[in-house]
Amino acid sequence: MSALDAFRELIRIPAVAGDHAGLDQVLDTLRRCYPLLHERLALTRVGSHGLLFRWAGASSDRPVVLMAHLDVVPATGEWTHPPFGADVVDGVVWGRGTLDCKGSLAAICQAVEDLLAEGCTPGQDVWLSFGCDEEIAGESAQLAVRELARRGVRPWFVLDEGGAVAHDAFPGVKVPMAVIGVTEKGMTSLELRVDGRGGHAATPARNGPTARLARAITRLDRAPMPAAVPDATVELVRRAARQIRFPVPAWVLRRFLLARLLPAAGPEAAAMVRSTIAVTTLKASPSLNVVAATATAGVNIRVLVGDTVAGVIAHVRKVIADDQVHIRVLEQAEPSPSAPLDEAFTLLEQTVAAHFPAAVTSPYVTMAATDARHFTDICPRVYRFTPFAMTRRQRDSIHGVDEHVTVDAFHTAIAWYRTLVERF
Repeated sequence: MSALDAFRELIRIPAVAGDHAGLDQVLDTLRRCYPLLHERLALTRVGSHGLLFRWAGASSDRPVVLMAHLDVVPATGEWTHPPFGADVVDGVVWGRGTLDCKGSLAAICQAVEDLLAEGCTPGQDVWLSFGCDEEIAGESAQLAVRELARRGVRPWFVLDEGGAVAHDAFPGVKVPMAVIGVTEKGMTSLELRVDGRGGHAATPARNGPTARLARAITRLDRAPMPAAVPDATVELVRRAARQIRFPVPAWVLRRFLLARLLPAAGPEAAAMVRSTIAVTTLKASPSLNVVAATATAGVNIRVLVGDTVAGVIAHVRKVIADDQVHIRVLEQAEPSPSAPLDEAFTLLEQTVAAHFPAAVTSPYVTMAATDARHFTDICPRVYRFTPFAMTRRQRDSIHGVDEHVTVDAFHTAIAWYRTLVERF
């Protein structure tokens, strides 16, 4: 079976997070498509469907962990091609998970399968950690960390999904930016709830639960968190600025100016310099002719490096300024510590240069939550990078509609992981 065929088989499985039947299919497909990986690597199951493989190397002094996850988010909206069809049209593979994260999963597995077929033994132990519930912030990654800790494994570095070889990343920057996440934002989810008397829609009272909740949401939308610029973002902008045709004055790259300029460059750039607050779910009356007795909103917050969960929640309370809006914390996680730009980062940078010679590699802050954040408990060098070239349209398709990757990009990713392993 070709690498592309195996990848497409994985895409066809609607393994939405929490769907055990779909995850069963993923595990079966992995066993069938990558037989050497399963025959020659020691496997430990973690959680319901998580996988932790050990590929014994010539040495175990500096083990490395390569990560991906098996689950995907639901496919809603109107797609150009069926989200679980894995259609290949004009050299492009379409489907949910092509970028997040079955592309990385298939590329890692194929690289290992090919190296095993050639009799390769890596220089260091290589662990493959494939979580099964990343999209619902589940426990499989934490269980993998506990298992590694129990065995006394202290990884030299960990590599999970995250950054990419991003095209169209900054105005005026024509070359792609290969951004490697050295840290990631924290994640907090809140519930806003307003209670009232309810009743018949023919006799509504003023300022009922839905109106009061709407006012709170509007206040949040009009009062974003203050902007700040983490070290990794400063370095990213500096490296990008060197690629602009005209010289960029040094004073433009000062933190206080970047905190003003980046929010004006669009949602992607704005999210780099502030904790973001997004109202994602709403629930009120079950019927059109009934006034809601309770109205709720779900709020997803990504906490910028340098901010804290407590500080963001305090901001939410202050902005809403209404004791009738009850705030309940559903989950919370602080931003991750930053990984150093030492020899491990240099290895990643060199591997990028080998396969993406036109790209400029830079550290950055990963804005989405990944399973990698749990590995900071046992490793100071946790990086986040998906070795795929991605346009802005592709980046927007992650968790959206029309997720896709080119066939060439997928094969390049396999080669990238192979080169990385060969350099351990």
